[in-house]
Amino acid sequence: MMRKTGIRLLCAGLLAACLAGCSLQEEPGEFLTRTEKEKVEIWYYWETEGHQNALNHVVGEYNASQDRYQVETQYVPFADFKKQLSIRASADDLPDMVIIDSPDHAYYADMGIFADLTGKYDVSGYYEGAVASCTLENRLYGVPFGCNCLALYYNEDLLREAGVKVPETWEELKTAAAALTSDGVTGFAVSSVQNEEGTFGFMPFLWSAGASCESMGSPEAVKALTLFQELTSNGSMSKECINWIQADVMEQFISGKIAMMVNGSWQIPTMEAKAPGLNWSVAPIPHDRESVTVIGGENYAVIHGGNEKGALQFLQYATSKENEIYLMKSFGYIAAQTDIANIQYSEGDNPAYQVFVDQLKHAGARGPHRDWPDISDAVSLAFNQVIRGTMQPQEAAFQAQETIDEILK
Repeated sequence: MMRKTGIRLLCAGLLAACLAGCSLQEEPGEFLTRTEKEKVEIWYYWETEGHQNALNHVVGEYNASQDRYQVETQYVPFADFKKQLSIRASADDLPDMVIIDSPDHAYYADMGIFADLTGKYDVSGYYEGAVASCTLENRLYGVPFGCNCLALYYNEDLLREAGVKVPETWEELKTAAAALTSDGVTGFAVSSVQNEEGTFGFMPFLWSAGASCESMGSPEAVKALTLFQELTSNGSMSKECINWIQADVMEQFISGKIAMMVNGSWQIPTMEAKAPGLNWSVAPIPHDRESVTVIGGENYAVIHGGNEKGALQFLQYATSKENEIYLMKSFGYIAAQTDIANIQYSEGDNPAYQVFVDQLKHAGARGPHRDWPDISDAVSLAFNQVIRGTMQPQEAAFQAQETIDEILK
C-alpha cells in the first residue's frame, strides 16, 4: 500500500510540474509527451475520387508532421450535406471543421455554427469576392478553399462530323444541340438536379437573360426557363439531367453520349486521367444578352465549440503555398490567394484552364445571403418543374417569385 501511495504522489508531482512548466501557448509537440493525439474531424462533399485523394494526401502528410493532432476526414454526399449539418447542429454532434459550398456559408454563420476567425487568420492576400462569402456583418467566419467557374465543354470530333461550330448565343446553342442529337448522343447537358448543384448550373442562363433570383417572375427569367423547356422537349437535352450531378454529366460526356456540356474546371484532371484520347475543348457558355458565368468553390469553416485550435493548426498547414498549389492543381481550381493564382498554371498545363481563369472576369456570385439555401431551393424547383413538364415556364417562374418574396420579407 505504501508503494502504491508513493507512486501516486510521484505521478501527481510530475503532473503538477508539467502543468507549471507548459503553457497553453506551446507549439504542437513541444515539451509534450502524449499517448493519444487530439482528433480533428473534417466533413467534405466532393464525390470525385481524385479530389478525395488529394485532400487525404495533405491530411496524411500533416498527421505525420506533428504529434499533437490527428485529422480525420468524412465524406457526406452533397445532397445530404446541409441537412446533416443542420441535424447534427441541433444534436450538438458536429465535426471540428467543414469544407462547405461558398453560397451556404452565410446561412450557417448566422446560425452560430461557425467560429469567428476575425484576427485569427490573415485573409489580406485573398480575392475580395472569395473573402466576402466567408464574411457576415464584418466578421470573418471562414477561409476560402479555392475558386472555380463554369464553361462550355465540347467534343471536337462530334462537332466537326456534324458540321457544327461552337455556339456563342442561345439560338446557336439550340441549333447546334439539335444537329448533334442522334441515336445514342444528346446534343447538350447541364446538371439540373433539384439542389444547389442544379442552381449553380442554371444561374449563368438566368443572369444572361437579364434576370436574378429576386426577379424570378420577370419575362427575362421566363425566357431562361423556356430555353431549358425547348432543349428538353425536342430531345436536345435529356430529361435525365434532373438526376445527374456534375460528375454524372462529365461521365456521359467522356463516354461520347453528350456532345456539349456545361461543367467546371475541376473536371479537367479527371477527364485527362479517364479519357486521354478524347478530343475536347472549352469555350464560354452561350449567352443571351451578355456572356456570364457563375463563381463557385468552397470555404473552410471551423465549428464553434469544437476543436478550434486543432482545426486552425491544420488550416494554416493546408493553405501554405506548397499545399495550396498541390490542392488547386489536383482539383482543377483557381487559388483564392492572388499571388498563388498568378503562378499556379504554366505553359505545360492544359490550355483549358486559361479559359476558366479568363471567365472568372465575367463570373457572378450566388448570394452571399443568410437565406440563400431557401432561395436556391425555390430556383431549382422552378427549372425542375419545367424540365419534367409539370409546369409551364411562366407558371413555374411566378411560383418561385412568390416563394422568394416570402423568404425575403
